[in-house]
Amino acid sequence: MQSRDLKKLIIFYSFEGNTKFIAEGIKDIAGADLLELKPKKDVNTKGFMKYVWGGTQVIMGKKPELESFDKNPDNYDILFIGTPIWASRYAPAINSFIHKESIKGKKIVLFCCHAGGGNGKAFSTLKEQLKDNDVIGSIEFQNPLKNGKDEAAARLEKWVKEIL
Repeated sequence: MQSRDLKKLIIFYSFEGNTKFIAEGIKDIAGADLLELKPKKDVNTKGFMKYVWGGTQVIMGKKPELESFDKNPDNYDILFIGTPIWASRYAPAINSFIHKESIKGKKIVLFCCHAGGGNGKAFSTLKEQLKDNDVIGSIEFQNPLKNGKDEAAARLEKWVKEIL
């Protein structure tokens, strides 16, 4: 089966819009469906305390309850999973999703956005959590909304085409 025949789903959480920007770019390039994870109670996006509360949730391994969603990952062949990086880890909403869903036998593609510290432990930990799958690629972006949307979009397009 050729990659264009495979069903693709982009599962992501976005806090300030960067990860959503990349997810929507993948959707346009790959012809994938979108599943935006939304915690029932999210961290406040204003002020310095967002870093304190967000980082604390990550370090403590929190799994916030997610709003219900209408896409079933079992119905897809390739799953793109995207997250912002908090305290060198993936966001709690991704943690909730991975522990709620039993994802096995899928092709997995990881992407993240960060403020400059790289993906830290996020990709290695996600690969461990998703060990019953085939991780076929990963990419990270540093604040694409602030650091050049056009450059990020061009890099994304090249990467997605290579992956698929």
